[in-house]
Amino acid sequence: MPLVTTGELIAGASTEGRALAAFNVITLEHAEAIATGAEEAGAAAVLQVSENAVKFHGGNVLAIAAAAAAVARASSAPLSLHLDHVVSVELLHSAHEAGFSSAMFDASKMTYDENVKATAEAVRWGHQRGIWIEAELGKVGGKEGEAPLDAHTPGVRTDPQEAATYVADTGVDALAVAVGSSHAMTERTASLDHELIAQLRDAVPVPLVLHGSSGVPDEEIRRAAAAGMVKINVGTALNTAFSGAVRAYLDAHPGTVDPRKYIAPGRDAMAATVAHFLRTVG
Repeated sequence: MPLVTTGELIAGASTEGRALAAFNVITLEHAEAIATGAEEAGAAAVLQVSENAVKFHGGNVLAIAAAAAAVARASSAPLSLHLDHVVSVELLHSAHEAGFSSAMFDASKMTYDENVKATAEAVRWGHQRGIWIEAELGKVGGKEGEAPLDAHTPGVRTDPQEAATYVADTGVDALAVAVGSSHAMTERTASLDHELIAQLRDAVPVPLVLHGSSGVPDEEIRRAAAAGMVKINVGTALNTAFSGAVRAYLDAHPGTVDPRKYIAPGRDAMAATVAHFLRTVG
């Protein structure tokens, strides 16, 4: 079916009082697994390509974006294409040409004032081209070797009043907030600050986004979605499933040299993981 915009999917989820899961795409097999899992679960999903994934592909966003878009168009599930964790303004400005309907502009490592200025400019640029813009306030942590962060560490969690001001000053369409999850977790042990989620929901007039959901148990995700989290980002869980299935196949068949033999079970494991998360948030 035709690509759906992320904005449409988010609006539909918000109206229906549920959450929408977004999954990171690194390879063609990731995109195929996301589409298969969404079809199996009978749900919509977002295919996300991060700046790190673009770097992995030699800095060429057009190739991986075209592959993901082709998979999405061939699927019977409603799927959108999102450019995730963009630090480079140059990469952000390629979003429209590459076919992304949305982007997450990440200025979270800047000072607050610099973050507001840079994000407001990204929003102005995006809205002129019909691109939905997500931003982050607070520190989710865990990327590029960072240690996971506790939800109660001073200065880490997103402050509700600051978040309300930030959204008003930048005009973002959605806000990723720090409430206890962390990127790159391989075990699902994170405990979310649900009281803070409720406070942020009441203070912020745009959809809230939970990054680092791979490390969050199912029941915590369900509670977060019920409390107001609308977009649930999942990345590491797919890689964990893929790597585990590939290792198991190669352990059982050590003489294998045809990559299709071990990539296929890896892709199937990712698809099952996608379907599980979609049923959890839905």
